[in-house]
Amino acid sequence: MNDIPPVDAVVDVTDVVCPVTFVKALVALEALKDGQVLEVKLNAGEPLQNVPKGLTDEGHRVIRTLENADGTYSLTVIKAGQPAGAPS
Repeated sequence: MNDIPPVDAVVDVTDVVCPVTFVKALVALEALKDGQVLEVKLNAGEPLQNVPKGLTDEGHRVIRTLENADGTYSLTVIKAGQPAGAPS
């Protein structure tokens, strides 16, 4: 059974380099409502190391990382209610 929720939006950051990859992913998440799901397509190397960590540090949940046939990766991220460390 597939426990991955349906994707609400997709952002492809394979055409930019760090730290712009993280910034574009964060901007795409800001356009979503809390609990919605974003798929981020990114390259191996720095983007794959930094984007998931940065999104997690911001309080979002990376629930899946898949390697695509073309050598890129797809992250599935659930938008958090508020940034980590934000006052309630």
